[in-house]
Amino acid sequence: MSIEPDLLKIIACPVDKGPLELVDGWLVNPRLGHRYEVRDDVPILLRPDHVDAAQARSGR
Repeated sequence: MSIEPDLLKIIACPVDKGPLELVDGWLVNPRLGHRYEVRDDVPILLRPDHVDAAQARSGR
């Protein structure tokens, strides 16, 4: 799993629009404590309140 350094510089949290950090394979917003999955090198930037609905639709 990797995120291109140039992408990491411009990627933002969908909630507060601030920068994210890569920590143990997750994109993390240290200000809000949110974390976002990276699947097959693709950041999944669903807002935390949308994750449950998306998982229910996908059957996970």
